[in-house]
Amino acid sequence: MRRLASRNEAGKALAARLAAYAGRSDLVVLALPRGGVPMGYEIARALQAQLELFFVRKVGVPQYPELAMGAVASGGAQKLDEAMIREFRLSQAEVAAAVARSRNEMERQEEIFREGRPATELKGKTVILTDDGIATGHTMRVAIEAVRQLGAERVIVATGVAPPSTVKMVRAEADEVVCLLEPQDFRAVGLFYEDFSQVTDDEVKRLLASASAAGKETQQ
Repeated sequence: MRRLASRNEAGKALAARLAAYAGRSDLVVLALPRGGVPMGYEIARALQAQLELFFVRKVGVPQYPELAMGAVASGGAQKLDEAMIREFRLSQAEVAAAVARSRNEMERQEEIFREGRPATELKGKTVILTDDGIATGHTMRVAIEAVRQLGAERVIVATGVAPPSTVKMVRAEADEVVCLLEPQDFRAVGLFYEDFSQVTDDEVKRLLASASAAGKETQQ
């Protein structure tokens, strides 16, 4: 089974595949925290682009919170899997409560990482959305919808690993998808990385600060 060395190395490989976008003034790299941040850092550095976070949170089935039945994103966007809701016979109240929990957690995370900084203006921008892997696609699909609602001109998805069926689904909604591994036997993102250690809050802040400093140097 082919595996990726680490998120940083995967980010460098993605940057090489996205080299045609290097140096564009309209380019913004949006990393989904936390796993997407080391990848976004490498992509933004290689392409001389701005790095920002984009906040998306999956909505879990109440009885099985690890099982996603949808996702919510910054700006109010959300997607729900109506077939799954029917399958688990969830009431409107149960769904609303699950959505509220996810949105509250997302807003808490956004407050921690933004530290008072306003969100980046995306109108007319070319956006690269990145995460370490995509399983069901719920989270990435709502992220695509959200950045389009915020005015993004073009949306590219860059990820380390995803099953072929998910790549096909995401490709139908994004302008471009770059995925390093598309294993048929997909079970979990972490199985396809040699180093899949947890990305800490401090590491996220450090990478954002480093990317910001590099961006200021480039502008001088």
